[in-house]
Amino acid sequence: MKSKMYYIQSNSTDPYYNLALEQHVFDKLDRSHSYFMLWQNDNAIIVGKHQNTIEEINAAYVKEKGITVARRLSGGGAVYHDLGNINFTFIVDDNNGKPFDFAAFCVPVVQVLASMGVKAEISGRNDMTIDGKKFSGNSQYSKQGRVMHHGTILYDSDLQVVSKALNVSVDKIESKGIKSVRSRVTNVRPYVSEDIPTTDFLNALRDFMFKENDMQPYELTEEDERNIRQLRDEVYSRWEWNYGKSPAHTIWKARRVEGCGKLEIFINMAKSGIIEDIAFYGDFFSNLDPAGLSAVLKGCFLEEESLRTALTGTSVGKYINNLTVNDFVSIMLQ
Repeated sequence: MKSKMYYIQSNSTDPYYNLALEQHVFDKLDRSHSYFMLWQNDNAIIVGKHQNTIEEINAAYVKEKGITVARRLSGGGAVYHDLGNINFTFIVDDNNGKPFDFAAFCVPVVQVLASMGVKAEISGRNDMTIDGKKFSGNSQYSKQGRVMHHGTILYDSDLQVVSKALNVSVDKIESKGIKSVRSRVTNVRPYVSEDIPTTDFLNALRDFMFKENDMQPYELTEEDERNIRQLRDEVYSRWEWNYGKSPAHTIWKARRVEGCGKLEIFINMAKSGIIEDIAFYGDFFSNLDPAGLSAVLKGCFLEEESLRTALTGTSVGKYINNLTVNDFVSIMLQ
């Protein structure tokens, strides 16, 4: 059977529902086909899978403005969504075990913008920019030979809320040589030659994808909807998933690594000097759940020989993308 690409457009602006929809499509729909989705969330912060939520948000402002906080399946950093933002998702087979090819999934957006007179570029680890300013952040989740790539498009968002709702760390701002969150992001709308509203831009992106990929619409069944609602209620709307608790720790390490992102390590040491528990947080990406790396390190001493021995045969870069063993050991011992 020839593989097809199906199109799904969510009619909901509930972030819990839309994240559950993504996972349902990824986990449950026919794996012999590909899927492309467009969706919007109203007034929400979406944090990366490995982030410590409390550290990423301005909690007082979030509460005051009634902003929904939700955690997604993929790594990367926190992003703000409102109805001036458009989200796109690809769910496809991975690229021969190399799922972190961000550029390939961003090309359609760049092409659509070019047709509107806007010169956009794919930049850095996972961004798209106009005139050096970010308008799109992208992230990926992979499992069992499939990859979910999703990205944001700041088309006509309230950038003042973006800058107030997110706690972007100073080291991230300084590493990019800029002064504030506001100065490094932009909306797309001011650059479009024929000023069009967000809905028209979404439709233009949808129509381009239909033309280029011979897509077919997919209608969610009643069973699909039941499963999505259940996943929404049992996972994505729960405090335990979206916030959780910071692990008990006696030692804390943090460093930003070029090409990798921010990494925070919480270590709970036993009185005997061995690592009793260890957890990893940050805006990094991963092919494997970092809990697997934690399991490898439990029971070893926090010294170089013991760490390197424990890591023998372990690919650190699969747990924390682009991180080498040498860099990892250096951070652990800093």
